[in-house]
Amino acid sequence: MNMKNTKKIISKILIYFALILGVLFCLVPLYWMIRSSLMNTVEVFMMPPRWIPSKFMWENYQEVFDTLPFGKYFLNSFIVTGGCVVGTMLTSSICAYGLARIKWRGRNVVFACIISSMMLPVAVTLIPTFLMWRTIGITDSFIPLIVPAIASPVTFFYMKQYMESALPLSLIEAARIDGSGEFRTFNSIVLPLMKPAIAVQAIFSFVSSWNNYFTPALVLHDDKKKTLPILIAQLRGADWLKFDMGQVYVMITFSILPVIVVYLILSKHIVQGVALGSVKG
Repeated sequence: MNMKNTKKIISKILIYFALILGVLFCLVPLYWMIRSSLMNTVEVFMMPPRWIPSKFMWENYQEVFDTLPFGKYFLNSFIVTGGCVVGTMLTSSICAYGLARIKWRGRNVVFACIISSMMLPVAVTLIPTFLMWRTIGITDSFIPLIVPAIASPVTFFYMKQYMESALPLSLIEAARIDGSGEFRTFNSIVLPLMKPAIAVQAIFSFVSSWNNYFTPALVLHDDKKKTLPILIAQLRGADWLKFDMGQVYVMITFSILPVIVVYLILSKHIVQGVALGSVKG
């Protein structure tokens, strides 16, 4: 018994030690970012580094809004990201329902075509897509950023797999027998049951669109329409003697906050989905 208790204690110590290391691995970069946002450029690059600022420069947060178009870039990122998330969730869930729970001729061929598009890297289709938008004449707008992101085969595949495993076909057939149409069935029955899957994919879609730099940098040229990652990249590539690195870290801090807020809002549905899945076995 003593040997077993000793092994249990050692295993718990190792588990807690690994968890503490994981927490530190996640929190130390976050602390370093916030700490750097309260310093000036000289103190940011000081060696050996200081873990605590000698003087907390809270004015960096005010100067970001006074000297840089931070608010406009932040709003542009929010508009693009919101359009991508809402559009992706709607199209992916509707397409997944149409292929997973509605029988019609040729649906397997359509499913194969959608899945095959996942094999194409984004870099392969990026330039042809840009040339297409330029030919149409709608570059330098949010449309080339939102429309391609809506057609997400990865999100569609996840939604379809979730429907087939967690959405009983008998429930949908019962609704059809009672006279419910497909649109009403989708809104009243399917969407409420799909909340955990939608929450997970909404977080992935939000992070991917919010942090997207390459596509906006390729499409957007008007300063009034550029997104936050472009502004941060421009300041990081500028002369450090002309820009305060503390303000750059302030913008990075603000750019991470929406991701944290979205996760905190949707985490309840994720945990609920995991719990329901474990109960169903």
